[in-house]
Amino acid sequence: MTNVPKISRKPRLSLLVVVPLLATLLFAVFAWGLFNSSEELPSALLNKSVPEFDLPPVQGRETGLSTSDLAGHVSLVNVFASWCVPCRQEHPIFMAMSKRGEVPIYGINYKDPPDQAAAWLGDLGDPYTRIGADLDGRVGIEWGVYGIPETYVIAANGTIAYRHVGPLTQSDIDNTMLPLARELQQRQRNQ
Repeated sequence: MTNVPKISRKPRLSLLVVVPLLATLLFAVFAWGLFNSSEELPSALLNKSVPEFDLPPVQGRETGLSTSDLAGHVSLVNVFASWCVPCRQEHPIFMAMSKRGEVPIYGINYKDPPDQAAAWLGDLGDPYTRIGADLDGRVGIEWGVYGIPETYVIAANGTIAYRHVGPLTQSDIDNTMLPLARELQQRQRNQ
């Protein structure tokens, strides 16, 4: 009888284990970044003038939006799209703010098919004083948009005073956005 040497094999991880493990890890990293970084994203435009732009109106609206529309008063600018799920989440907040009329809200509709943008505003309501259609995303790039929604507080002198990345909550409005807007309005009155 001949002795056949036994070949010892090191255990190998199966693709059935590795692939789901890697997918879970990537998802966890993505989710963490999505939910934990909105306040930490830097903006090169803070305390600088709003970029020069002139956008056509969203389908069904008469007026677009340009840099000059933001001059002389404190306002909010919201970058949104009909395909953006978090935009839908924050939209009722803008509707309620619009009814109160404390600060004008302007919209930049980002890379949205014209008919879908019009339908979205028709279905959910239009809280915006004016809306511009940024069909190719060029203006969003000039504003430094990372992803939508993004909302900016614009001072009366046309500078960006604050930037919020991600969907706004009522707490964001009550504790950050409106207090800042009120402070800027008071400064404007005192000048």
